[in-house]
Amino acid sequence: MPEVKTVKVMIVEDHPLFSRGLASLITAGAGKPGYSVVGEAVNLAEAIKIAEQEKPALAIVDIGLGEENGMELIPRLKSIDPDIVILVLSRYDERYYSERVLRLGARGYIMKTEPPPKVLDAIKTVMAGKVYLSDSERERIFEAMTGESQRGVKDWAASIRKLSDRELQIFSCLGKGLGTIEIAHKFKLSTKTIDTHKEHIKLKLHCDSSPQLRRFAIEWVNHPDLPSYRENP
Repeated sequence: MPEVKTVKVMIVEDHPLFSRGLASLITAGAGKPGYSVVGEAVNLAEAIKIAEQEKPALAIVDIGLGEENGMELIPRLKSIDPDIVILVLSRYDERYYSERVLRLGARGYIMKTEPPPKVLDAIKTVMAGKVYLSDSERERIFEAMTGESQRGVKDWAASIRKLSDRELQIFSCLGKGLGTIEIAHKFKLSTKTIDTHKEHIKLKLHCDSSPQLRRFAIEWVNHPDLPSYRENP
Protein backbone atom coordinates (compact mmCIF):
# COMPACT_ATOMS: atom_id res chain seq x y z
CA MET A 1 0.00 0.00 0.00
CA PRO A 2 1.27 3.53 -0.76
CA GLU A 3 2.53 5.45 2.24
CA VAL A 4 0.16 8.15 3.51
CA LYS A 5 1.98 11.46 3.74
CA THR A 6 1.86 13.49 6.91
CA VAL A 7 0.03 16.81 6.59
CA LYS A 8 2.29 19.74 7.47
CA VAL A 9 0.67 22.33 9.72
CA MET A 10 1.73 25.86 10.66
CA ILE A 11 0.19 27.65 13.65
CA VAL A 12 0.11 31.46 13.73
CA GLU A 13 -0.76 32.52 17.29
CA ASP A 14 0.79 35.13 19.58
CA HIS A 15 0.04 33.26 22.82
CA PRO A 16 2.70 30.52 23.13
CA LEU A 17 0.79 28.52 25.73
CA PHE A 18 -2.30 28.31 23.54
CA SER A 19 -0.15 27.52 20.51
CA ARG A 20 1.57 24.64 22.32
CA GLY A 21 -1.77 23.24 23.45
CA LEU A 22 -3.18 23.46 19.95
CA ALA A 23 -0.10 21.74 18.51
CA SER A 24 -0.51 18.87 20.98
CA LEU A 25 -4.20 18.57 20.17
CA ILE A 26 -3.50 18.39 16.44
CA THR A 27 -0.72 15.83 16.57
CA ALA A 28 -2.55 13.62 19.08
CA GLY A 29 -6.14 13.84 17.90
CA ALA A 30 -6.40 14.68 14.22
CA GLY A 31 -6.36 11.03 13.12
CA LYS A 32 -5.49 9.82 9.62
CA PRO A 33 -3.66 11.10 7.74
CA GLY A 34 -1.23 12.17 10.42
CA TYR A 35 -0.59 15.83 11.11
CA SER A 36 2.80 17.35 11.92
CA VAL A 37 3.20 20.89 13.24
CA VAL A 38 6.23 22.23 11.37
CA GLY A 39 6.21 25.77 12.75
CA GLU A 40 4.63 28.09 15.30
CA ALA A 41 4.72 31.81 14.46
CA VAL A 42 3.80 34.75 16.67
CA ASN A 43 3.75 37.40 13.93
CA LEU A 44 3.45 37.90 10.18
CA ALA A 45 7.19 37.88 9.45
CA GLU A 46 7.72 34.56 11.22
CA ALA A 47 4.68 33.05 9.50
CA ILE A 48 5.90 34.05 6.05
CA LYS A 49 9.37 32.65 6.75
CA ILE A 50 7.93 29.31 7.91
CA ALA A 51 5.56 29.17 4.92
CA GLU A 52 8.42 29.71 2.48
CA GLN A 53 10.74 27.19 4.14
CA GLU A 54 8.36 24.42 5.23
CA LYS A 55 5.56 24.67 2.64
CA PRO A 56 2.79 23.66 5.07
CA ALA A 57 -0.45 22.28 3.65
CA LEU A 58 -2.50 23.85 6.45
CA ALA A 59 -2.14 27.16 8.27
CA ILE A 60 -4.19 27.81 11.40
CA VAL A 61 -4.23 31.57 11.86
CA ASP A 62 -5.43 33.89 14.62
CA ILE A 63 -6.51 37.30 13.35
CA GLY A 64 -5.42 39.00 16.59
CA LEU A 65 -1.62 39.08 16.63
CA GLY A 66 -0.70 41.82 19.07
CA GLU A 67 -0.19 44.98 17.05
CA GLU A 68 -0.56 43.11 13.76
CA ASN A 69 -3.68 42.08 11.87
CA GLY A 70 -3.78 38.38 11.04
CA MET A 71 -6.22 38.99 8.19
CA GLU A 72 -3.38 40.62 6.24
CA LEU A 73 -1.52 37.31 6.35
CA ILE A 74 -4.17 35.32 4.48
CA PRO A 75 -3.58 36.71 0.95
CA ARG A 76 0.18 36.73 1.54
CA LEU A 77 0.16 33.03 2.36
CA LYS A 78 -1.98 32.35 -0.71
CA SER A 79 0.53 34.23 -2.85
CA ILE A 80 3.31 31.96 -1.55
CA ASP A 81 1.28 28.80 -2.14
CA PRO A 82 -2.17 29.06 -3.78
CA ASP A 83 -3.00 25.54 -2.56
CA ILE A 84 -2.40 26.20 1.13
CA VAL A 85 -5.50 25.66 3.26
CA ILE A 86 -6.14 28.38 5.84
CA LEU A 87 -8.34 27.96 8.89
CA VAL A 88 -8.91 31.00 11.11
CA LEU A 89 -9.09 30.20 14.83
CA SER A 90 -9.87 33.33 16.84
CA ARG A 91 -11.61 34.72 19.90
CA TYR A 92 -13.40 37.34 17.79
CA ASP A 93 -17.07 36.80 17.04
CA GLU A 94 -17.50 34.97 13.75
CA ARG A 95 -20.51 37.12 12.82
CA TYR A 96 -18.18 40.01 12.01
CA TYR A 97 -15.22 38.23 10.46
CA SER A 98 -16.14 34.89 8.86
CA GLU A 99 -17.27 36.32 5.53
CA ARG A 100 -14.27 38.67 5.43
CA VAL A 101 -11.68 35.93 5.90
CA LEU A 102 -13.42 33.66 3.39
CA ARG A 103 -13.26 36.44 0.80
CA LEU A 104 -9.55 36.81 1.51
CA GLY A 105 -8.91 33.13 0.83
CA ALA A 106 -9.43 31.26 4.11
CA ARG A 107 -11.50 28.09 4.02
CA GLY A 108 -13.00 28.23 7.48
CA TYR A 109 -13.53 30.14 10.70
CA ILE A 110 -13.86 28.73 14.20
CA MET A 111 -13.86 30.49 17.55
CA LYS A 112 -11.49 29.66 20.40
CA THR A 113 -14.43 29.08 22.70
CA GLU A 114 -15.30 25.88 20.81
CA PRO A 115 -14.33 22.54 22.44
CA PRO A 116 -11.33 20.55 21.12
CA PRO A 117 -13.46 18.02 19.16
CA LYS A 118 -15.01 20.91 17.21
CA VAL A 119 -11.55 22.28 16.37
CA LEU A 120 -10.47 18.87 15.08
CA ASP A 121 -13.69 18.63 13.08
CA ALA A 122 -12.97 22.03 11.54
CA ILE A 123 -9.47 20.89 10.53
CA LYS A 124 -10.77 17.70 8.92
CA THR A 125 -13.52 19.62 7.12
CA VAL A 126 -11.25 22.20 5.50
CA MET A 127 -8.65 19.57 4.61
CA ALA A 128 -11.42 17.64 2.85
CA GLY A 129 -11.92 20.63 0.57
CA LYS A 130 -15.04 21.94 2.28
CA VAL A 131 -15.79 25.24 4.03
CA TYR A 132 -16.12 25.17 7.80
CA LEU A 133 -18.44 27.52 9.70
CA SER A 134 -20.53 26.92 12.79
CA ASP A 135 -24.17 25.95 12.30
CA SER A 136 -25.33 29.30 13.66
CA GLU A 137 -23.09 31.22 11.26
CA ARG A 138 -24.30 29.18 8.28
CA GLU A 139 -27.86 29.97 9.35
CA ARG A 140 -27.07 33.67 9.69
CA ILE A 141 -25.56 33.81 6.21
CA PHE A 142 -28.58 31.99 4.81
CA GLU A 143 -30.90 34.47 6.50
CA ALA A 144 -28.92 37.37 5.04
CA MET A 145 -29.08 35.87 1.54
CA THR A 146 -32.81 35.15 1.70
CA GLY A 147 -33.79 38.42 3.35
CA GLU A 148 -35.05 36.76 6.51
CA SER A 149 -34.88 38.89 9.66
CA GLN A 150 -31.63 38.45 11.57
CA ARG A 151 -31.18 37.91 15.26
CA GLY A 152 -28.95 40.03 17.45
CA VAL A 153 -28.96 43.27 19.39
CA LYS A 154 -29.61 46.26 17.15
CA ASP A 155 -28.67 44.06 14.16
CA TRP A 156 -24.99 44.88 14.65
CA ALA A 157 -23.82 42.21 12.25
CA ALA A 158 -25.83 43.57 9.34
CA SER A 159 -24.58 47.11 9.95
CA ILE A 160 -20.91 46.31 10.48
CA ARG A 161 -20.75 43.95 7.49
CA LYS A 162 -21.24 46.98 5.25
CA LEU A 163 -17.77 48.26 6.20
CA SER A 164 -14.61 47.30 4.36
CA ASP A 165 -11.75 45.82 6.38
CA ARG A 166 -9.94 49.19 6.54
CA GLU A 167 -13.16 51.00 7.44
CA LEU A 168 -13.76 48.53 10.26
CA GLN A 169 -10.27 49.19 11.63
CA ILE A 170 -10.79 52.96 11.52
CA PHE A 171 -14.27 52.67 13.04
CA SER A 172 -12.81 50.69 15.95
CA CYS A 173 -10.06 53.27 16.45
CA LEU A 174 -12.73 55.97 16.70
CA GLY A 175 -14.46 53.93 19.36
CA LYS A 176 -11.17 53.71 21.29
CA GLY A 177 -10.93 57.50 21.31
CA LEU A 178 -8.27 58.00 18.62
CA GLY A 179 -8.39 61.13 16.49
CA THR A 180 -7.79 61.50 12.76
CA ILE A 181 -4.08 62.33 13.11
CA GLU A 182 -3.48 59.37 15.45
CA ILE A 183 -5.30 56.97 13.13
CA ALA A 184 -3.41 58.28 10.11
CA HIS A 185 -0.11 57.74 11.90
CA LYS A 186 -1.10 54.24 13.00
CA PHE A 187 -1.94 53.03 9.50
CA LYS A 188 0.65 55.19 7.70
CA LEU A 189 -2.02 57.01 5.72
CA SER A 190 -2.73 60.70 5.13
CA THR A 191 -5.29 62.53 7.25
CA LYS A 192 -7.21 63.21 4.04
CA THR A 193 -7.49 59.47 3.39
CA ILE A 194 -8.74 58.87 6.94
CA ASP A 195 -11.32 61.64 6.55
CA THR A 196 -12.50 60.06 3.29
CA HIS A 197 -12.87 56.69 5.01
CA LYS A 198 -14.84 58.34 7.82
CA GLU A 199 -17.24 59.89 5.31
CA HIS A 200 -17.79 56.48 3.70
CA ILE A 201 -18.42 54.94 7.11
CA LYS A 202 -20.96 57.64 7.94
CA LEU A 203 -22.84 56.91 4.73
CA LYS A 204 -22.86 53.15 5.26
CA LEU A 205 -23.99 53.43 8.89
CA HIS A 206 -26.44 56.28 8.24
CA CYS A 207 -24.69 58.69 10.60
CA ASP A 208 -25.57 62.35 10.14
CA SER A 209 -22.49 63.81 11.81
CA SER A 210 -18.99 63.02 13.05
CA PRO A 211 -20.06 63.18 16.74
CA GLN A 212 -22.84 60.68 16.01
CA LEU A 213 -20.33 58.41 14.25
CA ARG A 214 -17.99 58.56 17.23
CA ARG A 215 -20.85 57.74 19.64
CA PHE A 216 -21.81 54.77 17.48
CA ALA A 217 -18.17 53.62 17.42
CA ILE A 218 -17.87 53.91 21.22
CA GLU A 219 -21.10 51.92 21.63
CA TRP A 220 -19.74 49.27 19.25
CA VAL A 221 -16.45 48.90 21.13
CA ASN A 222 -18.04 48.79 24.58
CA HIS A 223 -21.29 46.92 23.93
CA PRO A 224 -21.58 43.95 26.35
CA ASP A 225 -23.02 41.68 23.65
CA LEU A 226 -20.17 42.32 21.21
CA PRO A 227 -16.56 41.13 21.13
CA SER A 228 -13.97 43.30 22.87
CA TYR A 229 -12.57 44.59 19.60
CA ARG A 230 -9.16 46.27 19.35
CA GLU A 231 -8.14 48.42 16.40
CA ASN A 232 -6.12 45.46 15.09
CA PRO A 233 -8.47 42.44 15.28
